[in-house]
Amino acid sequence: STTRRTGRAELDEHAAGVNTSEIEVVTTEGNRSHAEFMENVRQRLAQIPGVEAEVGQPISHRIDHLLSGTRAQIAIKLFGPDLATLRTKASEIRDEMAKVEGIVDLIVEPQVGVPQVQINMKRQEAAAVGLRAEDLAETVDTAFNGHVASQVLEEQKTYDVLVRFNDSARESVESIGRTLIDTPTGAKVPIAQVAEVRVDQGPNTINRENVQRRIIIQANVADRDLGSVIGDVRSAIGTNVQLPQGYFVQYGGQFEAQENASRLISILSIVAIGGIFLLLFIALKSARSAVLVMANLPLALIGGVVMVFISGGTLSIASLVGFITLFGIATRNGIMLISHYQHLMEEEGVSFRDAIVQGSIERLNPILMTALVIGVGLIPLALGAGEPGKEIQQPMAVVILGGIVTSTVLNMLVLPALYLKYGREKAVAAAKEYAPDGKFAAVRD
Repeated sequence: STTRRTGRAELDEHAAGVNTSEIEVVTTEGNRSHAEFMENVRQRLAQIPGVEAEVGQPISHRIDHLLSGTRAQIAIKLFGPDLATLRTKASEIRDEMAKVEGIVDLIVEPQVGVPQVQINMKRQEAAAVGLRAEDLAETVDTAFNGHVASQVLEEQKTYDVLVRFNDSARESVESIGRTLIDTPTGAKVPIAQVAEVRVDQGPNTINRENVQRRIIIQANVADRDLGSVIGDVRSAIGTNVQLPQGYFVQYGGQFEAQENASRLISILSIVAIGGIFLLLFIALKSARSAVLVMANLPLALIGGVVMVFISGGTLSIASLVGFITLFGIATRNGIMLISHYQHLMEEEGVSFRDAIVQGSIERLNPILMTALVIGVGLIPLALGAGEPGKEIQQPMAVVILGGIVTSTVLNMLVLPALYLKYGREKAVAAAKEYAPDGKFAAVRD
């Protein structure tokens, strides 16, 4: 099925003219990958003369729209006072971006000159008859847009009475110039006497953000990660585009949101690791044991990093979330081992070395079963690269799947060895303190 929306209403937050259309098409990719299908669509649309097309998915377009006000992954906002200079510099930026590998759907916000009737006040002549600029503006506004003079009530409904000039008084520059305007002295003078009326080229639209004029150059990314493309774009613009004083560039879109999210996740990761340590210290009653459990985190990190490299080398926000999830799973495995070692020594009087061997064997099945269930559940998501709807789940699944493999295997080898070397003194002391009567003899090195 296909739907189309042409333009947007003037009162819409992002108004657009009838020269723009949004077309949503439900398609079947067949044997092609998602990336190949999108590239084929772009190639077909590029053959249509005079059309600038942007290809994407409805959900991602809406997210991009919320992030930067544009339906694209990259939104470069150029700010400055003069519209002509903005258009010139925007064209230079577009040319530099077109040279960057991975840039697709490159579009400059349309700003073109259109015929306009411009009325420029002759200040000396207007002052001679006592006219102010607002007097002229009010007359012109009433003539063209109309002025609500009153309201009429009819059958419980009110209707505005709009006063404006008839069509003959507005159909040409000459007729506008002959329009009479009242002066403070009571005399009437034609507009042409106090203002210059002419037809000239003017901008079709003036967009502002934070009270500053701006123009947007937008683009999407294909076959490369967003971060590296933005790095190349920044380098190209900074080196080859010279901006006059008062003009500056602001980078937005997914990249801006990704930077903010990365900073937030980094802070939360530190908080999470600190929280994990405190919980381990409370549960194991030993700072050394807590540190030994957390030594398993780098083991999980190895597999996650390797899988990110194998799957394309792109570290996204979803991947970072996967690492945090992975740290929790790896910590759980360490707790299962050390807490069982302590249980065997405290409750059953098993010696320190035997507790490590016996505890590792007894916890092997639960740890392997947990890893197997998680792995089987994540395989379909990990294999769904490029499929619509799996943009977030797939990178997260890849990280968790790789980390589960290395953390499970290395955890069963490294953690018992570390605990045997560094956990003996605290473990034996704790076991003697909490062991039931009659079992002290069994608790030994």
